[in-house]
Amino acid sequence: MKTKLFAALGAGALVLAASQTAMAGVVVGLNVGVPAPVYVAPAPVYVAPQPVYVAPRPVYVAPPVRVAYAPAVVIGWHGDRYWDGHRWYGRREWNGHRGWY
Repeated sequence: MKTKLFAALGAGALVLAASQTAMAGVVVGLNVGVPAPVYVAPAPVYVAPQPVYVAPRPVYVAPPVRVAYAPAVVIGWHGDRYWDGHRWYGRREWNGHRGWY
């Protein structure tokens, strides 16, 4: 089996060699290899211009007019009651709160 295979391959090689000498201008070649690296230019990057920010115009508004005024309550005695800023005390309650009774 192997001898027939080698004989066929040898005959094929002789036929190829003979055909090359008969046709002087034809070259048959077999190349096996890796293709050369190809340089690809990077894609262009488009940058939008920066937006321009403009400060808004100032708006001048007149201050609100207060019509109703709240009466001011002063801390201290008002008749027979005392105001401490948080609640009203009667005279006896205030003195008891302070430890005077």
